Amino acid sequence: MIYFFYGDEEFNISNEIKKLKGNLDKDFIEMSFKQFNNPKFPDLIAAVRTQPMMFGKMLIVINCLTYLSGKSSDENGFDDKQIKQLTEALDNVSENLDVIFVAQLPPDSQKKIDKRKKIFKLLSKYNSKEFVQIPSYKTAELESWIKQQAKSKDLKLSDDVAAEILLQVGSNLRLLDSELEKLKIYSKDKAPTKETVKEICVTNEDLFGFADFLIEDNKAKALIEYQKLLTKKHPLEILSVLHTLLHGKIQIKANSTNHNADEIAKGLSPFNPESVAIEAGRLMLQRMDDLLAEGADFAFETTLATPFLCEIYRTGTRERLLCNPTLFLAADS
Repeated sequence: MIYFFYGDEEFNISNEIKKLKGNLDKDFIEMSFKQFNNPKFPDLIAAVRTQPMMFGKMLIVINCLTYLSGKSSDENGFDDKQIKQLTEALDNVSENLDVIFVAQLPPDSQKKIDKRKKIFKLLSKYNSKEFVQIPSYKTAELESWIKQQAKSKDLKLSDDVAAEILLQVGSNLRLLDSELEKLKIYSKDKAPTKETVKEICVTNEDLFGFADFLIEDNKAKALIEYQKLLTKKHPLEILSVLHTLLHGKIQIKANSTNHNADEIAKGLSPFNPESVAIEAGRLMLQRMDDLLAEGADFAFETTLATPFLCEIYRTGTRERLLCNPTLFLAADS
């Protein structure tokens, strides 16, 4: 059978693949599961024409984002002859073979799937499904997802507990699923409460506090925060998130030419920038204070132009702005 999964929601795409992979014989998993990344056309045809041997069902995953988003001649899809050849191969795939075409967009990617391409139109004729990230402002939809996911884990959640989980963890589905697993283990047969969520689930504030103390070289407070995190997360999980967070902060501090809170948020949390909006705004203001103190020229962009400019006037930096005519305020109000 042929499947076509595309979109920017990595967690749901991975889950669909995991379900189909569960149909394979575990004793022959190395031979019955194959994965290809944007193979050249002859290799693509050979993969689709694979004939499973003695180990029963076989699954082939073909990552094909390049086919659908490339701009160069090599990446721009296939000609009519190739499309005809691929159609024939797909229509005659072996009964014991499942082929999944995956076009997964990275978080905050500039790439887009070109639905005008012939290869997209061809794959869409089969079992196709688009997986789109749920925007963080759609709280009702996210809370509904949390409750459904919890139900699949035999974990009963009330509406207020689901809302608390969303508030604490954010809108990234993979992180939400991970925290639900922890709640299930911790709660056992009891329904978790809001207090349980606050105690168990790791929040962005926890990680930001730890990272800030490290940057400030405040070893004592950093150690206290780390001990708190250890009660909620595995050390490798903490290290992974901390690496992303510190890398983003270092890049932001190194970039002195453009100041946009949205871009800063993406640097801090590529998977869930909305969840770090306050921290991003704080970093932008800190950087602007440094540049004003240096008398440097810079630009900033904000959707809160009026309140922010009022604050500049209130704190006495108005004269510095007026004395520096080259200072450009790009306010997007």
